[in-house]
Amino acid sequence: MRLKRLNSFLLSEFFGTFGATFFVCLFVVLMEFLFRYVDEMVGKGLAFSVLFEFFSYAALSLVPMALPLAILLASLITFGGFGERLELLSMKAAGISLTRIMRPFLIVMCFMSVGIFIYSELAIPAIQTKLWTLLYSMKSKSPEVEIPEGSFYSGIEGYNFYVRSKDNSKKLLYDIKIYDFSKGFDNAVVMAADSGRLKSSDDKLSMVLMLYSGESFENLKEQNTSASSVPYRRETFSYKEVLIDFDANFSQMDESVISNKYMGKNLSELTCAIDSMLHHADSLDHAMRVLYIPTYFDRGLLSINSITQYDSLPEYEGYTFEKLTAGLSSNDMMELYKRAVRNANRMKIDIPFVHMAKFSDVKRSHRFDIERHRKFTLSLACIVFFLIGAPLGAIVKKGGIGLPAVYSIILFILYYVIDNTGYKMARDGVWMVWQGVWLSTIVLLPLGLFLTYEAAHDRSINISMPAFLKRWIKKFGKQSEVDSDNQTQN
Repeated sequence: MRLKRLNSFLLSEFFGTFGATFFVCLFVVLMEFLFRYVDEMVGKGLAFSVLFEFFSYAALSLVPMALPLAILLASLITFGGFGERLELLSMKAAGISLTRIMRPFLIVMCFMSVGIFIYSELAIPAIQTKLWTLLYSMKSKSPEVEIPEGSFYSGIEGYNFYVRSKDNSKKLLYDIKIYDFSKGFDNAVVMAADSGRLKSSDDKLSMVLMLYSGESFENLKEQNTSASSVPYRRETFSYKEVLIDFDANFSQMDESVISNKYMGKNLSELTCAIDSMLHHADSLDHAMRVLYIPTYFDRGLLSINSITQYDSLPEYEGYTFEKLTAGLSSNDMMELYKRAVRNANRMKIDIPFVHMAKFSDVKRSHRFDIERHRKFTLSLACIVFFLIGAPLGAIVKKGGIGLPAVYSIILFILYYVIDNTGYKMARDGVWMVWQGVWLSTIVLLPLGLFLTYEAAHDRSINISMPAFLKRWIKKFGKQSEVDSDNQTQN
């Protein structure tokens, strides 16, 4: 009963902190994500409902990334608070070891890891499909027309606008010049007006430009008109309306475009896609080995018809050139030479394209395989970050949001740099995929086990770099003295 009360106290302290840190960490990673795509949202005139939907999908898709960081920060604050308030010392004095204190947390971390894996497997593909469909739709939407003062604006395809000044209260543009190249450069239309207004039509499929007191010049060149005599039309007007095709509506693209990419697939679909791409790459490699290479072995002297009747390269090697050309006349031999040279030249052109197709399949399979491994690494990161945060908080004995937040940021930056390095190495094929994706776990897991061992044995660790160097210099100096004494005795 005493241990149950203790576990309840420990977990209540942790989850009270974890609830706050999770939303803080989710907000941080969400802002970092939105910062990368802010250009796709600003100036597009998107409705609030579209932006809210985009933010919601982005937040839900970033939960697996924010959860390990929240666990790290919450465990640092919780165990640092235990040490600062001497509660950790009291539990140890009662005969409860640090590993026993951490046991209920480890059980909870295992459940969280399984839960986030199920979430990544069942929910993330659908969320990512909707998120990237919405993002690509936002990219393709035309921006709002915002003509600057004193400079040319080409935001509308086929048109260039120049406005000397604007009156935003009256929505008037002054001293306007419009260059219309929508019908081609040879049929350009140039308009100049003292003032004007620009507004969207009711269906938002076009823009209406209302001009006051101006002139227009239009070329009337036809295909059979010589360049020396191009007719034109000049018009003076007091009021003129110009209709400009400009689709300002937001239309969402089909989700099937994204569902075929790696972000819209679960574990089994990723595995199936990887097998298909690697099988296609192997078939291209087999085709080059069996079909193209024998042609070069015989210096292009055999026609393509003579080679494709054999199934593989070892069987082809049993036939000599003399056997295949026995009984042919000189004319037939000359024709065979010409055909072989043509086939060899054609194959020489085809081989680089086959190599490119094979490289493309292999590179795409790397990206799919990275996504497959990430489902496991992000789940395991919950346990790894707890093994780092809890003993580190017990060692530093500082609660609150100050020092633990600094340590959390440093550790997460370290994790991000290592993980991003491994990702690039795996994506580019420098390392095997599992080596690149699991690099951060391989590096940080021993660190967590080391901190847990040090904290369980009540060893104080000075985190500062001068103290760390001093400790190792002192240790190295003692080892050098022992070695010198042994040499003297010998």
